[in-house]
Amino acid sequence: MSDDKREDRWTDGPELEPDEAREVRRQREAPPAPPVEDAETLRERQRLAQMEMMDRWIGGVLVEQRRSRRWKLFFRFFFALLILASLAATLYGVFGTPSPGAPAGPHLGVVKVKGAIDSESPASAERIIEGLNRAWDAEGAAVVVLHIDSPGGSPVQSRRIFDEVMRLRGEGDKPIVAVIEDVGASGAYYIAAAADEVIAAPASLVGSIGVISASFGFEEAIERLGVERRVYAAGENKAFLDPFSSVAPEQRAFWQAVLETTHRQFIDDVRQGRGDRLTDDERLFSGLIWSGEQALELGLVDTIGSLDSLARERLPEPRVRDYTPRLDPFERISRQFGRVAMEWLGVPTGQSPLRYQLP
Repeated sequence: MSDDKREDRWTDGPELEPDEAREVRRQREAPPAPPVEDAETLRERQRLAQMEMMDRWIGGVLVEQRRSRRWKLFFRFFFALLILASLAATLYGVFGTPSPGAPAGPHLGVVKVKGAIDSESPASAERIIEGLNRAWDAEGAAVVVLHIDSPGGSPVQSRRIFDEVMRLRGEGDKPIVAVIEDVGASGAYYIAAAADEVIAAPASLVGSIGVISASFGFEEAIERLGVERRVYAAGENKAFLDPFSSVAPEQRAFWQAVLETTHRQFIDDVRQGRGDRLTDDERLFSGLIWSGEQALELGLVDTIGSLDSLARERLPEPRVRDYTPRLDPFERISRQFGRVAMEWLGVPTGQSPLRYQLP
């Protein structure tokens, strides 16, 4: 192409303004528009997109199914392992650790009261009473010892043990001694008061002769959260202990009367067990808790000592045998699992709201 023709190419036509020239260049340089697809092509494209989406969904379902199967296998393996472990623990408790025979010669027949006193706990009245009778009936047990380390618990369970100790004590065949370790408070002291003698360490916590009923009030909290509480009851006072409802003054007075009645029962039984060994200190039944040394001055305990010192003092050779019934590991796990499940589900348990127990 000659120079003249190239010149004609760029100068041919009307003269353009700079903006117009830029727009012309932009149009020339822009990519060509995609061709317009017909209806059949669009339908095919949509069909392919739907198939791709379906493939992705099926793939996700398969992945989720595989994940679900893995979790099912895991939980099956876990529960099978738990059952095997429980069975092994039970068999070991029955056959692997046989109960030691009675020591040759006189010994202390010990029954442990450890932890909260409750019908579903190791320190239940049924278990403690069974141990007491075993120790009482054992020929070699020169002394029956309640070895106490408990903050207290159920008034009913404590009273049952108290009554059994008083019954055995009335037969007079052998002495019953309560030895308090770290804590012998409230319902635990209720039990100790029935013994012929109470021994505590100088720093043991003893006493707390009182009744407590503790809960929370959430009526304002649920109002702020916009939650509606629905309780259906027959009887105007049936739900007065509901923590999400307000308590009327007459209901509060009634519940306080129940606490005072239960407290009076506690005081009467402690006086029956301890007799004139108690001092006339007005604080004695106020719910206060004292050290072992202070309890000795108040007449709540008789001697400062321990299980070891008792064995040395009462026996020519210190010998001790534990008569507390052995716990079934599988039953204990089942009870704990059931209690936790009920708490999570909000199912009320049979535990009394009244407690002879430290807060």
